[in-house]
Amino acid sequence: MTASPTHSPRVWMITGASRGIGQRIAQAVLAHGDIVVATARDTRPLMQRFSSEHPSFLAVTLDVTDEAQAAHAVETALARFGRIDVLVNNAGYGLLGAVEESTADEVRRLYETNVFGLLNVTRAVLPSMRQRRRGHVVNVSSLGGYQSSAGFGLYCSTKFAVEGITEALHAELAPLGIHATTVQPGYFRTDFLDGRSLEVSPRVLADYAPSSGAVREAATRINHNQPGDPERLAQALITLVESQAPAMRLPLGTDTLQTIRDKHAFVEREMATWESLSASTNFPAALRA
Repeated sequence: MTASPTHSPRVWMITGASRGIGQRIAQAVLAHGDIVVATARDTRPLMQRFSSEHPSFLAVTLDVTDEAQAAHAVETALARFGRIDVLVNNAGYGLLGAVEESTADEVRRLYETNVFGLLNVTRAVLPSMRQRRRGHVVNVSSLGGYQSSAGFGLYCSTKFAVEGITEALHAELAPLGIHATTVQPGYFRTDFLDGRSLEVSPRVLADYAPSSGAVREAATRINHNQPGDPERLAQALITLVESQAPAMRLPLGTDTLQTIRDKHAFVEREMATWESLSASTNFPAALRA
């Protein structure tokens, strides 16, 4: 598909685009008539799926944990297309295991990719967006970025960080004409629960069998049976980016919507229960005067 006469092609930079959601987004964006800079640590799957001769496609090798590589990838994209209109920070992976079961090295590696890697790419892209006073940063979070859970607590913590970073970016970039959105997919039918995208902590403690242990078993059962359609997710991102007033937070999937509603109800109930104690911690009015 080529761009229509009324459609001005956007340049999208998508990290972690060699498979899963990233690959689906790249495919949909190209079909929409836009331009894709697809990054991955190994670009061979990208070259096999998308022709290197395609004038609207560029594959760039990028390990997001390498800040110098992030800067070079952005320079390469700008040299080829002159601008980056949309950055999709999609690169990341999961860690399955109870908080106590996970080692410091496992957690450090997880944060290096899911949080510090996102920051590396974002810092590299923003100067060109600020110069043009336009652009859109889309950070792929998760249902787990809004509600943490047993077994995925440390992975969820990285997505909580992405949520906080994106809220700050929204406040900082909006006056400059740049949008920032955190996207919260629920369970989508990709390879996220496969070994290449999910690290499983080898340490298993019997005391956590009813909580994180049950989640370990459930992950195997639901793999490739998730309710979310990744191709519809990709189309939703195109709709988001084309909106005149994009959402700051976009939940995707009925499971995410229900999880958010349930958490809001729980927070309201708990806050009401503890409201007197919460309010009692202010200085008395006489002391404030």
